[in-house]
Amino acid sequence: RTYSGTETEGQLLNSFVQYFGDSLGRKIKRMPLIEETVLPGDSLLTLPVVIIGNGPSGICLSYLLSGYRPYLSPEAIHPNPILHTKLEEARHLSIVDQDLEYLSEGLEGRSSNPVAVLFDTLLHPDADFGYDYPPVLHWKLEQHHYIPHIVLGKGPPGGAWHSMEGSMLTISFGDWMELPGLSFKEWAASKRRNIKSDRVMPEEIACYYKHYVKVMGLQKNFRDNVYITSVSRLYREKDDEGRSQQNEDNSTQDLEMEDGQKSLIKRNWEVRGYQRAADGSHVPICLFAENVALATGTFDSPGRLQVEGEDFPFVLHSMSDFGAAISKGKLRGKADPVLIVGAGLTAADAVLCAYNNNIPVVHVFRRRVTDTSLIFKQLPKKLYPEYHKVYHMMCTQSHTVDSNQHSAYTSFPEHNVLSFKPEMKCVLQSASGLKKILKFSIALVLIGSHPNLFFLKDQGHNIGHHSNQPITCKGNPIEIDPYTYECTKEANLFALGPLVGDNFVRFLKGGALGIARCLAIRQKKKHELIESGDGGGEGVP
Repeated sequence: RTYSGTETEGQLLNSFVQYFGDSLGRKIKRMPLIEETVLPGDSLLTLPVVIIGNGPSGICLSYLLSGYRPYLSPEAIHPNPILHTKLEEARHLSIVDQDLEYLSEGLEGRSSNPVAVLFDTLLHPDADFGYDYPPVLHWKLEQHHYIPHIVLGKGPPGGAWHSMEGSMLTISFGDWMELPGLSFKEWAASKRRNIKSDRVMPEEIACYYKHYVKVMGLQKNFRDNVYITSVSRLYREKDDEGRSQQNEDNSTQDLEMEDGQKSLIKRNWEVRGYQRAADGSHVPICLFAENVALATGTFDSPGRLQVEGEDFPFVLHSMSDFGAAISKGKLRGKADPVLIVGAGLTAADAVLCAYNNNIPVVHVFRRRVTDTSLIFKQLPKKLYPEYHKVYHMMCTQSHTVDSNQHSAYTSFPEHNVLSFKPEMKCVLQSASGLKKILKFSIALVLIGSHPNLFFLKDQGHNIGHHSNQPITCKGNPIEIDPYTYECTKEANLFALGPLVGDNFVRFLKGGALGIARCLAIRQKKKHELIESGDGGGEGVP
């Protein structure tokens, strides 16, 4: 059927349910999850957007696709005079409707993605200089801009924040974790939550994200307990193989001449998986989309050392497993220390956790303590005293220090793990090649995590900056257009958040802005084609 621009959000959603009910010959209550037995050749509705991942990236994108639009506030003056002048030039337009490349030109920030820096400075002006200026934007809900979409996540809205260790404080300030339109501090006050500092616990953030989806009216777009098993291309146009290959990199909006007539190229995605029911059973699902947005984050697969013995049950790879071992009393009365591998914040959290539970620690990491790339070098001491406590121990309580050695903690800088032995021993090698054998009670490998994109062709190895290599946040993020966040190597596939190098919630919101603008432009062009009759009256196939 054809969808007109005048249909309201509610009418569209209701028509989805009705359409799927009619297509399958039975009433379907959950929109639009289809039984896997339905064949792609059937006449089925194709959603404009499917978002995979319901963390802050997916939530923010859903917010913008739902028709929320940011405008320059009437009284606002941005501290950057050049940017403010640009904003004044098109005050009557929402930021989504403006030239993002023009607005972001010349801006600098802690993201390599220019739209991320732009949106961050509009929401948190001069935040990196220590200022707490209010946003220069105000938000309007314009339902005629609604783009039908669905957000699929393994758990409740908030993604990995629901599974993070709750006893540690977030690295970012609470205000920097908030999403557009709902102040974190105001939300915390309304819930009578006693926020004692600018940094908060992950469980507070997880609760905020879950509430955000509800208060913004986004829950109708969200489906929880959904596990994706494959995302693949469908070539549904009746073209020969050569022509399909020729058009492989064209977007859905591209036009082709056919017998002198223009027609839309229909190249959609098939998304398959299952939804876990309350009784534990798996309900197969299959749906179709013009565009897919990857918002899965990077917490799926813990980083591994790839050494002998790493699969022994006493070698752990997550803080939650470590916390469970402590709570079950597995380390109580153990004389041998815990072996912690890694020099990031999660490893520091593990050191603090062990230290606070009177568990001795041996801390192994590859870098020098003077390495400027260590995360501790980037954190102000006054704001992050606990992490600087760990860093101080890393520097001063090395195994090379004979006098006054701290029995509760010993660091091994510039050491690699060669292997783990079944008798709970570890073989280390120093930078000079010397080997050392240590005995431990439990080992904890915390060297980062990587996204698990197994559901994509070649596990997504073909869409990174370095082809044929796994996607990683730092070394090999997904290669995107910097202003639309569309994958440069796969049309109609978008990515945002940690997948494109934006680890902090502050910056992932820019990805949602870029994608929303790109899709809004394409939807407008499609409607114009349909109204002019060139689209064949098919609308959304």
